Amino acid sequence: MRIKICGITRPEDAHLADQLCVDAIGVVLFSDSPRSVEPEQAKRIFAQAGPYMGRVCVSHTTSRSDLDEMLCISPTAIQISHPHTVSKSRTIQVIRVIEPGMEIPSGHDTDAIIVDASQGKGKMYDPVYVREIISQTALPVILAGGLNPGNVCDAIRSCRPYAVDVASGIEIKPGIKDPDKFRAFVQNARNIL
Repeated sequence: MRIKICGITRPEDAHLADQLCVDAIGVVLFSDSPRSVEPEQAKRIFAQAGPYMGRVCVSHTTSRSDLDEMLCISPTAIQISHPHTVSKSRTIQVIRVIEPGMEIPSGHDTDAIIVDASQGKGKMYDPVYVREIISQTALPVILAGGLNPGNVCDAIRSCRPYAVDVASGIEIKPGIKDPDKFRAFVQNARNIL
């Protein structure tokens, strides 16, 4: 199972993600979230990720200039909820955030969908909705919302997503990851048969 650890605020958490062979890390930018970091901090965090780890800039910004500033950080992907258009000649992946009531995005500027009504608040995902989205699109569907070490196995078995994404479910407090929960989440998600 592919795993993204989101809401990384410290380089040491990015380093732990790399040691645990996590597939991607996410940094939140241009947000009122307690996990939001400045672009310079995002660069320091990404510098701790190994060469094979995905680096995702996450934002709900409606500002084109904020988006352009995120792209200057050189992420491997951006995760956005606003319907920004992205060039066909782009070199990054675009992950679109959806929640119940939204249309499934399509087109040249969408590479994956993340089903996330929680947006880092720990609100539990709706398995019926997630399965419905998976059945309606050929795009990879990432599951987020209320995941933690204790429920990630059931979530994967129930929904069969392309990947899982966790933020608050492995934290001591917003933005500060708990190394034990971090390790348990990765181990549990990876040991699904």
